[in-house]
Amino acid sequence: MKKIILLIALSFCFTSCYVHTYTVGEGAQGTKSVKEKQHNFIYGLASGKTPDTQVMAGNAEDYHVKNEMTFVDGLINTLTIGIYNPTTVTVTK
Repeated sequence: MKKIILLIALSFCFTSCYVHTYTVGEGAQGTKSVKEKQHNFIYGLASGKTPDTQVMAGNAEDYHVKNEMTFVDGLINTLTIGIYNPTTVTVTK
């Protein structure tokens, strides 16, 4: 029984991080992408620098925006006990 409980607890530790994906216009027409960090503090209640996705896309009218918490972002969040919560914003044109 202890092994089953341990297995269930470990499975929660390895769940995927959250991802939000947005499509602007017809979506990405190529594979060129630009990444920036979005800085959040105190469990995401306060935001620091927020990337401007239109500037990241340049003059493109069709692109994808993906906002995700990567493994490294989650690790940083855990090590700072939720004081600093970075996320990664990726714009694909």
